[in-house]
Amino acid sequence: MTTVLITGFGRFPGAPFNPSGPLALALAKRRRPAFADVHRAVHIFETSYASVDRDLPKLLARHRPDIVLMFGLAARTPFVRIETRARNTVSILFPDVTGFRPNARAIAAGMPDARGQAPFARLLGAARASRAPSRVSRDAGRYLCNYVYWRALEASRSGTLAQFIHIPPVANVRRRPGKKRRVTQAALVRAGEAILLALLAARRH
Repeated sequence: MTTVLITGFGRFPGAPFNPSGPLALALAKRRRPAFADVHRAVHIFETSYASVDRDLPKLLARHRPDIVLMFGLAARTPFVRIETRARNTVSILFPDVTGFRPNARAIAAGMPDARGQAPFARLLGAARASRAPSRVSRDAGRYLCNYVYWRALEASRSGTLAQFIHIPPVANVRRRPGKKRRVTQAALVRAGEAILLALLAARRH
């Protein structure tokens, strides 16, 4: 039995709706033969540093996942971003949903950036095959998305694949004339499922 922890985030300042939470919940419920021997646990983080610090260690200890697949919103990016690196840095300017702002620029003083170990090219191919616009990224930012990725890579046991995916805002039902077409929630679910299947294939081989 392979265990997968799938996470998303709730709202945060400037984003009253965060599609990463519904995406994580949808992936935990998808039914297909490839998921027959997969236990999927799902968790939606409050978009706060305290929530990540409190909940992530408990989730890793409880589920001992083989794969940790994390999603977060990149509000200004119109495509899926497969993050390859978590930087040891945080923003002291942007508060989390509780109003807290870090008082230091490093997550952990003296520690290097953390690089993921997932097969990024395979994940990119899977996402693009689902017809979602997708790219590989080396910069997960300086907010909670980068923070949870760094913490997950730091805490993951040997053999665990921890991967963070930035997703774009989803399309509204009505689109203003002249506005660029956004990715739909259904398209994000297809892309997320394709990425999850690629991670499972990599873990099994």
